[in-house]
Amino acid sequence: MIIRGGRVIDPESGLDEVTDVTVTDGRVLAVGPARADGATVIDASGCIVTAGFVDLHSHAQTVPGHRLQAFDGVTTSLELESGESPVALAYARAAAAGRPLNYGYSSSWAAIRMEVLAGHPRSGLGATFAGLGLPAWQGPASAAQRLRLRALLEEDLAAGALGVGVLLGYAQGTDPEEYTEVARLAAGAGRPTWTHARDLIEVRPDVTRDGAEEIVRTAAETGAHMHYCHVTSTSTFHVDRVLGLIEDATGAGGTVTVEAYPYGAGSTAISAQFLAPDQLGLRGLRPQSLVMVGSGERIATVERLVELRATDPGANVLVEFLDDAVEAHRAILRRALSFPGTIVASDAMPLVAPAAVDGDAQLDWPIPPGWTTHPRTAGTFTRSLRLLVDEVGESWSDALARCSLLPARTLERAVPAMADKGRLRPGADADIVVFDPASLRDRASYLDGTRPSEGVRHLLVNGEAVIRDGVLDLRARPGRPIRAN
Repeated sequence: MIIRGGRVIDPESGLDEVTDVTVTDGRVLAVGPARADGATVIDASGCIVTAGFVDLHSHAQTVPGHRLQAFDGVTTSLELESGESPVALAYARAAAAGRPLNYGYSSSWAAIRMEVLAGHPRSGLGATFAGLGLPAWQGPASAAQRLRLRALLEEDLAAGALGVGVLLGYAQGTDPEEYTEVARLAAGAGRPTWTHARDLIEVRPDVTRDGAEEIVRTAAETGAHMHYCHVTSTSTFHVDRVLGLIEDATGAGGTVTVEAYPYGAGSTAISAQFLAPDQLGLRGLRPQSLVMVGSGERIATVERLVELRATDPGANVLVEFLDDAVEAHRAILRRALSFPGTIVASDAMPLVAPAAVDGDAQLDWPIPPGWTTHPRTAGTFTRSLRLLVDEVGESWSDALARCSLLPARTLERAVPAMADKGRLRPGADADIVVFDPASLRDRASYLDGTRPSEGVRHLLVNGEAVIRDGVLDLRARPGRPIRAN
């Protein structure tokens, strides 16, 4: 296959020129002028040709979720912040169903902790979301429980988990020493930790440890690679202090990486402890700041919030931390995304189906009316590129690096195979996106979160077309597992 006459951009080498890319056997064979000689030719004139995007933080680990992400330029979609456990089972399920995009998982500290402390079964992401509000898993663990927790994490790491995902912000009563132990375990295995930070001291003055300081301190104390998830939604108006701490830590030799997405509203399960009525005010929120993803209901009263948390604890809810339309809030998003080293990561959410839907309908395309999700599932990467290029003034190469090269580098010490992703050079995996920079834009909104982005003309995963001439191949399942061993 020859991708002909596009503007080829490889952020690693600095290549930025109009030329051809030749693909064979799932890899890039050559970058440069090529003769067709009977090869399949893809016309890329007027388009940018670059490495497919690597999403380190996606909860949309289904075929429909992957399809939405494909139109956002993603070729590798990883579940690392929450993770899964048992990891071997998560990989087996994905392989049995097939995936359009490459996939992989960290070990889920939260799912394991829910089982060990609260008796809540490890049975997938939906079960983990439903258990977020259970008080029993949110406090200190006994010595015996910590030993059991460690043993189950070790099982997942042995099965190839891409590190340990730590939802610390959902279990604020966790002993800081336990978090340090988890980081040491990950460091010993040569894998990162992926952390949803504990509260900041500005939000909760009585917090056990400031969430940002805890991450950078743990990196220094343990030598672990600490990854700071969705810095904007956990830092909001305090993001400059948090980014300053990260800058100081990396300058002192610590390994702390950071990610962000370009939306002011977040999304989580409604039972999350920080959405309890007595906790909302700490973040300047009210019940009216919460919108149910499935129904679009804006929660009107404390009483209604209490009812929903009790009757449907795993339901997804939009949380309006910042207002995208307010310039001062939008400036926070720009600062986080343009911070040196920031990685674009979506925090893509599972799609919510109407009440009655059969299994076959879950694979319909376009996604049928009534399905909902946060718009970041469909639009994070295209929206980030437009913001970085049009509003911040970054070059296409620098902006694209945040979507492909930087996330690949974040993983490659733990996962050597990632050294062949996020690049467009001979020998690299043929995970390639071809998009029209003039028409590239996100279309999903908070009211209609499943509208695919526009502008992606072709998308190859391991050399196989998932999107060709703007049309999705409904049969394509070329995604392969990404494991640490």
